[in-house]
Amino acid sequence: MANIHPLATVHPGAKLADNVEVGPYAYIDDNVEIGEGCKILPHATIFSYVKMGRDCNVFPGAVVGAIPQDLKFDGEVTWVDIGDRVNIRECATINRGTRASGKGVTRVGSDTLIMSYVHIAHDCNVGNHCILVSYVGIAGETDVDDWAIIGGGTKVHQFSKIGTHAMVGGGTAINKDIPPYCICGRVPLVFAGINIVGLRRRGFDSDVIRNIKDIYDVLYYQGYNFSDAVSRIEQGFPPSSERDTILKFVTSSKRGIVRAGDPREKGVDL
Repeated sequence: MANIHPLATVHPGAKLADNVEVGPYAYIDDNVEIGEGCKILPHATIFSYVKMGRDCNVFPGAVVGAIPQDLKFDGEVTWVDIGDRVNIRECATINRGTRASGKGVTRVGSDTLIMSYVHIAHDCNVGNHCILVSYVGIAGETDVDDWAIIGGGTKVHQFSKIGTHAMVGGGTAINKDIPPYCICGRVPLVFAGINIVGLRRRGFDSDVIRNIKDIYDVLYYQGYNFSDAVSRIEQGFPPSSERDTILKFVTSSKRGIVRAGDPREKGVDL
């Protein structure tokens, strides 16, 4: 059974799996489900309508499941859905979804790190193996794909999308979509090359990385307009998971993708 400190407050309607630890002054509301091995540390707060997987850690001052800061919210039942092995560090906040969005749920995938003072707004979808560094704020209905890293202090406009394996430098403002596998940074935000170090660490071989770089050279640096660049990528590169992921992302972007930086500065520190 769960190990609940006598100074914690746990609603009798909450469902806590075996081996859950709840520290002093933590608060867990009704309609909460917490999986095996989770640790809810002192002074953490979990409000109603939260589902949490196994082996997660919620650190002091974090608030999961507060109602959304969205004027369209009308008291309806909406959710926060947390995967497995998620670390939610000090004073981070994750808000519930809203029905007005058509989603009604805010999701954080497995093996993701939410550092201190991060804010994840209503109806966001954060994927697996992501890192949101301290003081990141992502506005409502933002999608962050698997393995993405967002640098500290970054602000993300609502409805934005950040592609898989992308890395965003700290202290930036994201108002355009960030394509997969790339590095973006500076003020104002620009495309600054391929996330070579991150891709190598995750097992991408040199030929695949070179192919990704060549695709983005066509998209950004060979002088084509967007539709011509897409056509040349479709015709000039054989189908692959990486090519198709890039094409699907950039052609479905509603906000438009981040603009190119100076090609002479590719690869410099962000």
